[in-house]
Amino acid sequence: MNLANLGKAGLLVAQNRLQTAGHNINNAATAGYNRQTVLSQTAGATPTSAGWIGRGVQAVSVQRSYDNFLQNQLTSSLTRGASLKTYGDQISQINNLVADRTVGISPGIQKFFDSLDAVASAPADVAARQELIGQANSLAAQLRDANAFLDSQRNNVNTQIDTTVTQINSYLDRIQDLNRQITTAKATNPDQPPNDLLDQRDQLVAELGQLVDVKAYEQDDRVSLTIGNGQTVLGGDSVYYLEAHPSKADPGRLAVNYTTKDASGNTIPIEMDDTRITGGKLGGLLAFRSGALDAAQNDLGRIALGISVAINDQHKLGVDLSGTPGVDFFTVGTPKVIGHETNSAGAGTPAAAYAAGGLSQITNQDYRVEYDGTNYTVTRVPEGTSLTPTVAGTTLSFDGVEIDTAGMAPAAGDSWLIQPTREAAAAMTVAITDPAKVAAAAPGAGTANGDNALELAALRSKKVLANGSMSMNEAYSQLVNSVAVKTQQNTTAQKAQETLIAQNFSAQQAVSGVNLDEEYISLQQYQEQYRAAARLIDTASTLFDTLLALRN
Repeated sequence: MNLANLGKAGLLVAQNRLQTAGHNINNAATAGYNRQTVLSQTAGATPTSAGWIGRGVQAVSVQRSYDNFLQNQLTSSLTRGASLKTYGDQISQINNLVADRTVGISPGIQKFFDSLDAVASAPADVAARQELIGQANSLAAQLRDANAFLDSQRNNVNTQIDTTVTQINSYLDRIQDLNRQITTAKATNPDQPPNDLLDQRDQLVAELGQLVDVKAYEQDDRVSLTIGNGQTVLGGDSVYYLEAHPSKADPGRLAVNYTTKDASGNTIPIEMDDTRITGGKLGGLLAFRSGALDAAQNDLGRIALGISVAINDQHKLGVDLSGTPGVDFFTVGTPKVIGHETNSAGAGTPAAAYAAGGLSQITNQDYRVEYDGTNYTVTRVPEGTSLTPTVAGTTLSFDGVEIDTAGMAPAAGDSWLIQPTREAAAAMTVAITDPAKVAAAAPGAGTANGDNALELAALRSKKVLANGSMSMNEAYSQLVNSVAVKTQQNTTAQKAQETLIAQNFSAQQAVSGVNLDEEYISLQQYQEQYRAAARLIDTASTLFDTLLALRN
């Protein structure tokens, strides 16, 4: 009987090994699967006068080939890679918009100033004047169209943020469900790990990491997850969902809120700073919006503003064909002011305008104006630099912008977001429709001279922006170069990250991956063990039959 038990023990262990090898083979292409191995040990021995006689083998556990360090490395690299890819997909669209040198804004600026040269050469030529108005309309339309494209991209980013937050919450629910299944499985069989459930949970955490950077902490068979500065999104039996809501400072952009609970158990949403959310698709979207989209749209608006104000100021110094002083050639947007959602009831909204003669001081920054109960403070956004505004009565002046606080009754803590150039291009139009109204002449020299048109054409290269360091063409070139550099930097980083992902995946698979050749060899070995164990049982049966025959 001992021989039969030996055969039975070997048969069971060989069967377990065959089943586990088959499980490995079937899941060789399953994402997140870690190779499993049957751990066995001797079943002990029985003492006899001839010594300790072995009792065979027994299976102890099924172990997965898992390295936490390698898995975390792979997950982190995938998180970074997803962020770079998302950023690259978005910024490439802006790069395609601004980089075309044959059509678009850059040649539009050139053609507009070329038409001013033509009017200066033939100030009485109605056709030249009509061509000037046509080129001006074309340039304004190109700037509006480019701004509309950026607005569309901004709306698309909002949509993607909302969708990604929904996906994140779905993953949190699924991971929490696996937490419960793992806890139940371990309670049912305390001494054995539920390998397949653990693999599934690790894979979900890795996939969640491609949506947002998460930190995972295992506690009592459960995984807790945090994002940002340690905000818990999954802890214990609770899921703290993310929410996408219009920002309190700027309702035109979606912000991400995390939820927590007060002492009474009520859910409280708290808006997160975009800079705190990194990694994954969500981090890439937020980084693109604040680091590329905002700057590009503000730069575009500053170019539209620079062309409009510089041309208007010079145009009003000339006279038209009837001897009438020139009027504004272009209309352009004004600074946008957004009150914070939490402002007091009597806070009001300051009136904003461009300071006279302050064109060169206009930057591509937004501004946060805050009231502390006594004074107003101004901070550039996103740069973060604090400014000391010039105060004249109720008017505050800074960086070529003026805001008038007359009639306001703010409370301490009230704030406003000032966007000087964000919508400047959207409102740019040509104010003149009659070619005779082009003020090409200088006053007092007759209406047929083109002296003022020459001054207008000279604005092509005059450095009217960035504190007198850039012309309009140079400002646009700077926009093009800035977008191109960011695009190239992201492309380079993305390629390097793809290499790192491949290396980390290879290292992780070397430990955890299924090698089909090895599994085939193992199958043959386990099959031989199964046959040998079966022969033991057969031999035991034969011996038993022999003993029975002796009794007869």
